[in-house]
Amino acid sequence: MRPPALEGMLLASTDPDRLGAWYAAAFDPQDDVMVEGYRAMRFGRFDVLIDRRDDIGDTNPEPGRCILNFAVTDARAAVAALERAGTTWVAELEDRDGSLFATATDPDGNYVQVIELSPEHRPRSPS
Repeated sequence: MRPPALEGMLLASTDPDRLGAWYAAAFDPQDDVMVEGYRAMRFGRFDVLIDRRDDIGDTNPEPGRCILNFAVTDARAAVAALERAGTTWVAELEDRDGSLFATATDPDGNYVQVIELSPEHRPRSPS
């Protein structure tokens, strides 16, 4: 048996329409569809599913517990898109040994990072 593949995550929200609109504006998903009452957005090989839940608060009380990382080829452009979408910065864009990182919050208070890795920091594929 092959090991399972992690392919997505569910973001629960009390306002999934607002949250989905923010992710669409900030990151321009390859696919964005409604499926049986929830929104499915594809980013690379990873799906973010946004669903309404009434057993949660309006904002995430511990946003550092799970952070969505978006690998980008142009961190400055990604930061500009996040600012146009309306965001609060946890950590503004910074250079870490040639790689660029920024951490923002989505409308529900979840942390979202954009990461532009330098060629030296990109994972090497096995030979």
